[in-house]
Amino acid sequence: MCETDVFRALADPTRRAVLERLLDGEKNATELREGLDISQPAVSQHVAILRDAGLIEQKRQGRQVRYRLAPDGLAPMVDWLTRYRAFWPTRVERLRTLLEEMER
Repeated sequence: MCETDVFRALADPTRRAVLERLLDGEKNATELREGLDISQPAVSQHVAILRDAGLIEQKRQGRQVRYRLAPDGLAPMVDWLTRYRAFWPTRVERLRTLLEEMER
């Protein structure tokens, strides 16, 4: 997976809500849907996008499918953000200095 897939998956508030529901452990699709104003097929579509992005995993227990957070799902996004972590403070400081010089 690449960071683009992760960012695209996380861009939707419903998918973020689904991920948040998985913070406290495995759930099935019905449990993921509770409290959301969407249909079961819509939940399945959101789950598929999250799964394809590598953010969640699924396992079968009999006829039921259980979903859980993928341990390394956010790694591509974290790697991408880490590359820019050093870049932005320097740029912001340069901008601050420029603005202060312009005010003088």
